[in-house]
Amino acid sequence: MKLSQLTASRKGRVALAVIPVTVAISVLLGGVAQGAVPVSFAISGSQFKISADLLEGTGFSQYAGLATAEDGSQHPTAIANIGQANLYNLCQSVVQDTPLGKVGLLISAGTAEGAPATATDLQIGMNDLQGTAVFSNIRIGVDASTVSTGAKGDAGDFAMDSDSITIDNLKQVSWSTQASVFQLTDLSLKVTDGQECF
Repeated sequence: MKLSQLTASRKGRVALAVIPVTVAISVLLGGVAQGAVPVSFAISGSQFKISADLLEGTGFSQYAGLATAEDGSQHPTAIANIGQANLYNLCQSVVQDTPLGKVGLLISAGTAEGAPATATDLQIGMNDLQGTAVFSNIRIGVDASTVSTGAKGDAGDFAMDSDSITIDNLKQVSWSTQASVFQLTDLSLKVTDGQECF
């Protein structure tokens, strides 16, 4: 195989493995919108970064979970659910080491003023979150099986929920993201040599 073909093939695999916002997502994950238990899927084993200047959401819950890779390895995560979310100046990046060096995928959306990226039934499996958060009518210590969102955790697990959430200067490291609908206004997708959101 020629070097140019190897490069294209490898970059193509990176893109296919990490883009959670393709057109097919609304079809594949439609069950989330029906209030079903969160959809389970094998993660790639690669973490990715998400940032936004501002996240505004309604219908929020959070509880502990596990992300399982195809090889069976499990990663503890915080599962966050948001019924409706607006993300201003959204960025998502993933970087993988390849025989040709670092190859990355950088996605941006919601960059125009007054036109954020939007998500319905957003669920994120993360292990690091930074930002300044404000919760409305928060409940801490509820049973994960009784949270106010359609997606729920296991009975007996510790959880929290709130009517709404606002996070300024959002930065998070995640294993998975899914939504019943993810609308990316002003979408830009670039293959990079390792550039990340933060």
